[in-house]
Amino acid sequence: MINFYKFWFFMLLLFGFVMMILGLSYLLSNYSVFLDWEVITLNSSCLSMSLYLDWMSLIFMGSVLIISSMVIFYSSSYMGEDLFKVRFLYIVLLFVLSMMFLIVSPNLISILLGWDGLGLVSYCLVIYYQNYKSYNAGMLTILSNRIGDVAILIGISWLFNMGSWNYVYYLSFINYEVFSWLFLLMVLAAFTKSAQIPFSSWLPAAMAAPTPVSALVHSSTLVTAGVYLLIRFYDLLSFYSLDYFLLISCLTMFMSGLAANFEYDLKKIIALSTLSQLGLMMSVLFMGYHMYSYFHMLTHAFFKALMFLCAGLIIHCMNDSQDIRHMGNLINCIPFTCSCFCISNLSLCGFPFLSGFYSKDLALEEMTYSYSNMYIWILFYMSIGLTVMYSLRLIYFCFSGSNGLMVNSNFNEDSDMLYSLILLTLLSVFTGSCMMWLIFPYPMFMCFPLFLKLMPFFFVFLGGWLGYSISILYLNDNIFGLTFNYVVEFMSLMWFMPNFSTYMLYDKGLIYSKMSSYFMDSSWGEYIVSSSLPSLMNYSGSFYSNYQINSIKTYLISFIFVFLFLLFI
Repeated sequence: MINFYKFWFFMLLLFGFVMMILGLSYLLSNYSVFLDWEVITLNSSCLSMSLYLDWMSLIFMGSVLIISSMVIFYSSSYMGEDLFKVRFLYIVLLFVLSMMFLIVSPNLISILLGWDGLGLVSYCLVIYYQNYKSYNAGMLTILSNRIGDVAILIGISWLFNMGSWNYVYYLSFINYEVFSWLFLLMVLAAFTKSAQIPFSSWLPAAMAAPTPVSALVHSSTLVTAGVYLLIRFYDLLSFYSLDYFLLISCLTMFMSGLAANFEYDLKKIIALSTLSQLGLMMSVLFMGYHMYSYFHMLTHAFFKALMFLCAGLIIHCMNDSQDIRHMGNLINCIPFTCSCFCISNLSLCGFPFLSGFYSKDLALEEMTYSYSNMYIWILFYMSIGLTVMYSLRLIYFCFSGSNGLMVNSNFNEDSDMLYSLILLTLLSVFTGSCMMWLIFPYPMFMCFPLFLKLMPFFFVFLGGWLGYSISILYLNDNIFGLTFNYVVEFMSLMWFMPNFSTYMLYDKGLIYSKMSSYFMDSSWGEYIVSSSLPSLMNYSGSFYSNYQINSIKTYLISFIFVFLFLLFI
């Protein structure tokens, strides 16, 4: 069975390198291919399958295939003792196939195939470990993503106005009335898939999936699908005001950075870091720099996949414990994994000349150069500082001589796992510089005052110092946890977003139904609402029956009342 894993590893790696070389040649020759295969034509209705291959889709497809091959090779050892490892492999391959559909489609219907496939397969992967926590996380994931699926479906029906679903034909001209709805629907779909506010709560919940899957999902496939869709639709987005969406994406970046600093689950910290980077990609995109967003999406894919694979090995060594408070001195047990983890963390922080530095520094400088207001500027820089803050906190807790428990190392560094880590480490170091020279062949000159040029370094050092300070357990627990417990709870629970997404719908339902039952069935509700009409009919019926028994008293009294009424008139 391990040979079966290695066969698919070899195939995906081969295809990945082929796609990458093809994409680079398309980029250098400014070449693209549009394939349209007409399946069937009935009367005037044509059913066709379209593929659009340009340098952007080919390079992204190559990165997805290379990362997927590394994840499958890693899984051959990680899932080696699992009973259903064949099923796991098939589900991962289905996941990669859905992402391929999404990347190369210029047609909204074939995009929906990949989009819906990602949502369905991600549900199967999140509930892979079959327990209540996984089931709840899976339902939250798939229901959040269904909102985006519905938006794509409505977008498909809306494109009936144009006569074709190949959206690439229509993005060069604009009809505000027709396209404004399509623009909003695509942004909604991208926000659900990329977990922006208010759909952020499913992303940390999806950590119930096996760790290799998390590496694939959170680096280059599921969560970046929304960003990639908006990059493809950027010609449409540029006609509209994007300020409101820019604010939401900046708040997502800030919120997830704050939450990661108060989280103790290793996988959730890395998931919140993914959410922060997605907010960065979205905000750069909404500022009008879609190429920088695409560049950061590529560099982020490699170092985030590396980070998750290292985290999986660390969790194995900790006897499947994910609490970073149990860790400490791991550098003595698994030195190579810790080195790779530190490299990926430094790349995430934007350490000079690693791949994350090229994309993040470029995005920061362009944001400073743009016409954004002071509020967005401060949010941006604070979020960059928070990234360094939780990264250093993570390194301090896991690898240094922190006061955690004794490491229970029941698993050593496996050669299959280490080969995956080596290649991803090389890609995390060299991708940024190579891609920057290829995608942006001409140097951009941006002239800043000295304090603005040093501002990223200042926030990086400030975040690092705060990250070390907040890592000291007694300081964190006593000062923050006891004095400002509600503030800490608000920040660590993602601004109560999981409560709004899940518990708010059904948490008080039983109490409300009991109150409703008591009021409507056993109290004033029964008397006023349910019994009012029958009581009125009963009273009227008894009055009419008394009136019709020919009583002389009734006639005399009614005669007196009528006489007095006429007299007063």
